[in-house]
Amino acid sequence: MALARLLLGRVLVRREGRRLLAGRIVEVEAYRGSSDPASHAYRGMTPRNRVMFGPAGHAYVYFVYGTHHCLNVVAAREGVAEAVLLRALEPLAGLEYMRGRRGEVADERLMCGPGCVAQALGLERADDGTDMVNGALWIADVAAERGGRRVASGPRIGIRVGVQSPWRFWLAGHPAVSGPRGVGAERPRGRVPR
Repeated sequence: MALARLLLGRVLVRREGRRLLAGRIVEVEAYRGSSDPASHAYRGMTPRNRVMFGPAGHAYVYFVYGTHHCLNVVAAREGVAEAVLLRALEPLAGLEYMRGRRGEVADERLMCGPGCVAQALGLERADDGTDMVNGALWIADVAAERGGRRVASGPRIGIRVGVQSPWRFWLAGHPAVSGPRGVGAERPRGRVPR
């Protein structure tokens, strides 16, 4: 859980030849391996999820629903399968290339959703296992910038089990967040106005 919160506001960078693509991480979800029924590692190691069981700091990239790829950062020591799904980023560099991959959408929606993140960055299953310390995909060594936004948390999105765990974290009110965002995303307290 700690890494998920720490990633918010950090910058993810991808080098493609001479060009750099970058975005600020604004939404993530944490997955806790064998103790988390929503994790790909819940039932143990398979060829698909083996990277999750490796050392921290590697990319776990998988193909889902037969339509898109998703990027996770492996978060625990070798043998313990924990990862953080990058759900949404605020585009910072390489927007013209992202637009070429994503089409005509507003800039804040270019990397809004885990499939959009991978598509905008050009990530595929071949990127699974990439060393995010010494590879062409990394988290920049600069301080997190959250723009004064607080970290909000709530249930994860797009899963059927383990939904009660509040392991989705996002920068409240950020326009690039993929799911419910801002004040409206949080459960109301007291009486709900009609």
